Amino acid sequence: LKQDMDVEYFVQREVLDESRLDEVAQKGTWSTKPALGERVKDSLRCSVPRLKHTVLNWVPVLGWLPRYSIRENAIGDLISGCSVGIMHLPQGMAYALLASLRPVFGLYTSLYPVLVYFIFGTSRHISVGTFAVISIMIGSVTERLAPDSNFMVNGTNGTDSVDFDARDAFRVQIACSLTVLAGIFQILLGVVRFGFVVTYLSEPLVRGYTTGSACHVCVSQLKYLFGVSPARFAGPLSLIYTLVDICRLLPLTKVPELVVSLVALAVLIVVKEINACYRQKLPLPIPIELIVVTATIITHFCGLTSTYGIDVVGEIPSGLKAPRAPDATLFSQVIGDAFAVAIVGYAINISLGKTFALKHGYKVDSNQELVALGLSNTVGGFFQCYSVTSSLSRSLVQESTGGKTQVAGVISSIIVLITVLKIGALFEDLPKAVLSTIVFVNLKGMFKQLMDVPMLWKTNKVDLLVWLVTFTSTVLLNLDLGLAVSIGFSMLAFIFRTQLPRYSILGRVPDTDLYLDTDTYKEAKEIPGVKIFRSSTTIYYTNAEMYLEALQEKSGIEIGKLLTAKKKRDAQLKRKQEKEKKKAKKEAKKEQLETAGFFSESIPKSRLFVTVHDAVLCPLGGVLNPYITTILCQKLNYRYGVICVTF
Repeated sequence: LKQDMDVEYFVQREVLDESRLDEVAQKGTWSTKPALGERVKDSLRCSVPRLKHTVLNWVPVLGWLPRYSIRENAIGDLISGCSVGIMHLPQGMAYALLASLRPVFGLYTSLYPVLVYFIFGTSRHISVGTFAVISIMIGSVTERLAPDSNFMVNGTNGTDSVDFDARDAFRVQIACSLTVLAGIFQILLGVVRFGFVVTYLSEPLVRGYTTGSACHVCVSQLKYLFGVSPARFAGPLSLIYTLVDICRLLPLTKVPELVVSLVALAVLIVVKEINACYRQKLPLPIPIELIVVTATIITHFCGLTSTYGIDVVGEIPSGLKAPRAPDATLFSQVIGDAFAVAIVGYAINISLGKTFALKHGYKVDSNQELVALGLSNTVGGFFQCYSVTSSLSRSLVQESTGGKTQVAGVISSIIVLITVLKIGALFEDLPKAVLSTIVFVNLKGMFKQLMDVPMLWKTNKVDLLVWLVTFTSTVLLNLDLGLAVSIGFSMLAFIFRTQLPRYSILGRVPDTDLYLDTDTYKEAKEIPGVKIFRSSTTIYYTNAEMYLEALQEKSGIEIGKLLTAKKKRDAQLKRKQEKEKKKAKKEAKKEQLETAGFFSESIPKSRLFVTVHDAVLCPLGGVLNPYITTILCQKLNYRYGVICVTF
């Protein structure tokens, strides 16, 4: 056919209903799966290969560590581990302040959970440890359950003061109990193969939530930058109240702390930009965070603490703490927060893990990641650590510096261990303002997520609405209520998407095989005699009625009239069947009469009489006995040849 001619298609085949289709396609009722009893028996069988497979699934390190290639991986893992370990030190201490704990507990958190994840984790590139969002969630709980007002004591001069030692000890108990409970939740979800639950936390929700959390982190660190002491607020609008109180206290800013903060902030921003611009040329990123931490030397030798009253980290005890069971009596008070921490921590962890796995061509087991993260939190909680997840900044450094396996995490843990055992005391004069600037600079990646708004505006308005509602509720309603509202709104958005799908009539674009919406594309024309109706969602009971209404509206077919006509046709067919049934019944009755020996003639009685033997006079159609009937039929057939006798 020529291109300028209309192409016509003629398809001739049998129109199949469902039953006929099953017959033609030979639908089977068999199942390839074994019966339930067989599956139960198979699950209870034990063999050496099955045991080995199970152990390798639950303890992945036994599968990849024996095949570890020193030649290919050792150098990259060593460099990567050292780089990440150096980052762990300042970030661990800084994020501990977000959790309202002493900095040394951030170092503990950068040690034990990393070793546990090395054994049970499946991602080769993520760096597990402290993270700003999780730290601020822990801090909101510790400050709520252990506020300063609960630890006021009478001073020597008659004024009230805070018993910081008792307060900090109780906050550690709260953080450890919450961490262990969150770990238990994660382990249970992993054991029952519930890793798919994170799919209901859409990417706009997670990114909006982390951006809102970054606002909380930012506001919580302003007091260290300006050297002021705002009141502590909890519940909805606490961020707004805190920000207003800080603005009110700005005239009381400690200038030395502000100067230290600005200098450290400027150095961090400049050097991090250099690292970003020359990351391809630099063998290692400049460890500017560790260099900035050396401000402790300046603080110590210049006497800034005694002269200007700069707030510093304080005592960092050397050595490791003995494991201690968490306070189970606190579980009932933190159960909701623990579940929120478990879900948010896992969502961040698995999203980063799958990103790197896709880039480097390996698989991350979502259920095993739940178990690994849960064990990291549970074991860490016994060693006075708080909840962990993977960090974007550290994971990027671990991957970009040549890290190939989880061995890099072990090396970073060794660096943290050396710091805790030997050189932790060197950081006692480190200004808290410097740690706050480290937190600020590391929030850059989260605040860049604000660029999601114009992108989502162009691509998906519903996802944009989820992002904005999540961000707004997190900022205004605090982290716990914000997460609950965000998940609830996301579920409503999912329901409305299925309740309000897009329906369209498709037409063919001339000279192509493309079929597009005729309302959207002007050149798309319907094929005469054919209606192609498209729905953007699956049909089920909640949208079946809307589907029917849209089908009638788009196609112009009134289903009600068709149903009425079908009912009439069915009624006529039923009457016809009843009539045929009566006729068949009547014929059956006649056959029964024939069997009984009766005879009926269809010739009118008045037209013909027959005499048989001696004066037996009877009109045809009358009733005769069988013997006379037989003789009569023979005589009539012979004599007249036209008589039709019916039985």
